[in-house]
Amino acid sequence: MRIHIKRRATGAWLAILLTLAVLAPGRAATPPDDAALLAALRAGGLNIYFRHVATEWSQNDRVGQRGDWVDCDPARMRQLSAAGRADARVIGKAMRELEIPVGEVLASPYCRTMETASLMEVGPVQASTDVMNLRSASYFGGREAVVSTARRLLSSPPPSGTNRIIVAHGNVAREATPVYPGEGEGLVFAPDGGGFRLLGRLTPADWQRLAATAN
Repeated sequence: MRIHIKRRATGAWLAILLTLAVLAPGRAATPPDDAALLAALRAGGLNIYFRHVATEWSQNDRVGQRGDWVDCDPARMRQLSAAGRADARVIGKAMRELEIPVGEVLASPYCRTMETASLMEVGPVQASTDVMNLRSASYFGGREAVVSTARRLLSSPPPSGTNRIIVAHGNVAREATPVYPGEGEGLVFAPDGGGFRLLGRLTPADWQRLAATAN
């Protein structure tokens, strides 16, 4: 897998990206300095990809026909756990306290992803099949088609001065990006000349820490 990255930036973005590069030269997955990452988030222009928060792994998805994925019945589809719901609230509360600007909030139409995005309370949630669970990809042109639309979305800048929130699945991130996130983990990507670069990874505890320590 290759992700196209151009090494050009202007204005405030140049300073932010140079700071991140100095802190982690040549290692995109190395956690950046909290202050630098927070400055980038507050500046806007980023896509923040969340894997849905923790689920009940004793439950199983039973997709037999188109649309089954929206079912919130735990007997038919895997749902969020109580701990996961608490994590979604923690993430959203931290983002609001940190005054991180949010424009679009997109989520895979699965119940667990829509619920994660809704519980974060950072904006109206829109269902998007651009980041559909790969286990249901056959309904949307196949795995490669979904991976392609996910990469295109991550390469697309959000509305000026805002960040785009995307809540989806681990298997999409694993195939479309260099990272396989844990449940509830947020991946911060900067669209960059037709590609995207990873700026940082934030667990629910990381969001809480940022909110507790930020000035």
